[in-house]
Amino acid sequence: MCGPSDEAGAFAGGVVSGRRGPAWRVRRGWLWLLKNTLNRVTTPMARAGVGPLALVRHVGRKTGRRYETPLLLARLGDDFVAELTYGPDVSWYRNVEAAGRCEVVAGGRVFAIDRIDVLPAAEGLRAFGYPAAWVLRLLRRRDFRLLRRAE
Repeated sequence: MCGPSDEAGAFAGGVVSGRRGPAWRVRRGWLWLLKNTLNRVTTPMARAGVGPLALVRHVGRKTGRRYETPLLLARLGDDFVAELTYGPDVSWYRNVEAAGRCEVVAGGRVFAIDRIDVLPAAEGLRAFGYPAAWVLRLLRRRDFRLLRRAE
C-alpha cells in the first residue's frame, strides 16, 4: 500500500523503447489511489492497534523524511512476516533495506526491527495461517520477508 513516489522506475513489461508504457501508468495510478484513499483510513487504525493492521515506520532513503506505511503483518515467534503484495520495488521496503532498520507498530506497541530477510514462501504462508494463507495461495503470492526484532 504505497503511493506514486513508491516507484523506482518501470517494472518488468512497463518500459517500451526507453519510455514508460501503459502498464507502468496503470500501476502508478493504482498505487496513487491506494495512498490517497485506503492508506488514509488504515494508517490511523493501525496506529491505534485496531484490527489486523500494523504500521512500518521508516525513513526515506532520499528525503530523510519519516513515513508510516500500513501493512498486514503476521507474527512468527518474536518477529514479523510481510507479504510483498506489490513486489520489492515499493518505497517502504527499499527504505528499510537501505537503512537496515525500521519500527513496527503492532497492537499499539512499538517494536524495533534491525534486520530483514527473505523468507521462503512456504514459511511465509504458514505464518499467516488459515484463512489468510489460503487467500495468498489463490493470489499466487510468493514474496515474503521476515522483519527481525532487535535484541
